[in-house]
Formats: sequence, C-alpha cells, structure tokens
Amino acid sequence: MFGKLFIVMLLAVLAVGLAARSSHGAGPERTYVVKPTDTLWTIAARNYGGDIREGVWKLEQRNHLRSSTLTPGQVLVLAGS
Repeated sequence: MFGKLFIVMLLAVLAVGLAARSSHGAGPERTYVVKPTDTLWTIAARNYGGDIREGVWKLEQRNHLRSSTLTPGQVLVLAGS
C-alpha cells in the first residue's frame, strides 16, 4: 500500500514540475534607444509609473550604469516594472 501511494505521489510531483513554467512577469525584454535630449529622468518618467527616482534606479541597476551620462544611440534595457 505504501509503495503505491509513493508512486502516485511521485508521479503527481513530476506532473506538476513538468507543467509549471517560470514566470518572468513583464514578458519579453524591452529596450530603448537613447535620443539626443534624453536623460535617465525623462526615460524613467515615460516608462515607469510611480516614483520617477525608483525608475531611474531601475535603469541604472539593469544597465550597470556608473554615470548618468547617456549617449545618443545607446541602447538601454528597461527593467520590469
């Protein structure tokens, strides 16, 4: 009896493991190409809701920025909201 219950439980765990998929929440990665007049602040204001400072922080972290200086044509990865 214990053996059958163990097998059924093992199969159930395997089925759930195979059916479950990781969730990345925001879907595919979004990018943004910097324009001549852009700043981290203006990009964050357009792409993130709520506190703009948090959006700036997300941009800096996601793109490993050491400075707030942006170059036109630079491609930034937008972090999930």
